[in-house]
Amino acid sequence: MIDADTISKLMKNYDVQNVHLAVIGSHSALEIMDGAKDEGLKTVCICQKGRELPYLRFKRLVDEIILLDKFSDLLFKENQDKLREINSIIVPHRAFTAYVGYNSIESELRLPILGNRNLFRAEERTANKNQYYLLERADIKHPKIYGKYSDIDGLAIVKIQESTRKLERAFFIVSSAQDYLDKSQNKIEEKIITKEDLDSSVIEQFIVGTYFNFNFFTSPLTPETEFLGIERRLQTNLNDLNGLPAREQLEFEPQVRHIEIGHTPASIRESMLQKVFELGDKFANTVRKEYPPGLIGPFSLQSIVTPDLEIAVYDVSLRVPGNPIMATTSPYTKYSYGQTFGIGRRIAMEVKKAIASNKLSAIAT
Repeated sequence: MIDADTISKLMKNYDVQNVHLAVIGSHSALEIMDGAKDEGLKTVCICQKGRELPYLRFKRLVDEIILLDKFSDLLFKENQDKLREINSIIVPHRAFTAYVGYNSIESELRLPILGNRNLFRAEERTANKNQYYLLERADIKHPKIYGKYSDIDGLAIVKIQESTRKLERAFFIVSSAQDYLDKSQNKIEEKIITKEDLDSSVIEQFIVGTYFNFNFFTSPLTPETEFLGIERRLQTNLNDLNGLPAREQLEFEPQVRHIEIGHTPASIRESMLQKVFELGDKFANTVRKEYPPGLIGPFSLQSIVTPDLEIAVYDVSLRVPGNPIMATTSPYTKYSYGQTFGIGRRIAMEVKKAIASNKLSAIAT
């Protein structure tokens, strides 16, 4: 395991006036680099061959590109050496954890990561002290978990990844144990999922309500958990399949998919903000106890507000969440800072503050 002392010693050799924020060229890379440029920081984008075109076209954002055969080649010694030479700090997002892998992040990647590298694994529902554990310790409501498919007693969602594209979701909704058997067998036959993945999947109660992704930021340099804003996810083909009249939906019985494809802005009624702030505080305080030093940087609590105005959290992002829409639409950063910005810029502000106060090792592990 790579510990905090190892990274702290490594960063003592860094030229902190020439730091580069380094990102895997996928997921939230554009948002992260845009925020870095707004704050005058340099960037390096780690691209996989065949996926580099957006980063070549948005020339303002990228100071340097490292082109690899595959993202996991980041672990090669020559690539890590190159990133250290230019004083790189990795900014983690979902593609980073998916393509590089938790074991490699924890034990092989000798580069500073903005955040708590030993916490990322807790997103996985199969981990020991996973997100459900953290939510329960924080006394935050989450959907009921069915221990076995035969326990299904109402609408439920099966949370599982695609068989070949592990970054993508193959979630499906069921209404009974028999419906689960029918739909899961069909998806196995179509090779959308595997039997092995199904056996380790999670079956959650499907809560009906309004979906909000609440985005927060925690910092060892400031005492409060910041609420940055809200967005909602667009999924194919769930959106805009639900815009069709019910009769037309029934006529061709489409295979509903839950693959995230975009984002749309949202706000919440002001009287709910008390609960939103308390939600972020409770979660951050719990993670600090369970995974010292706790959350560092952005996190997201993907939530449902029920008709009785209670909040249930159905998913957690423990690194940069995908929400570039917030950079232009969130009123909540303006309430705090006098300007609207997204998570990318808030990260860059944090790095600059850490450099100015000689506390870079406090925000990177």
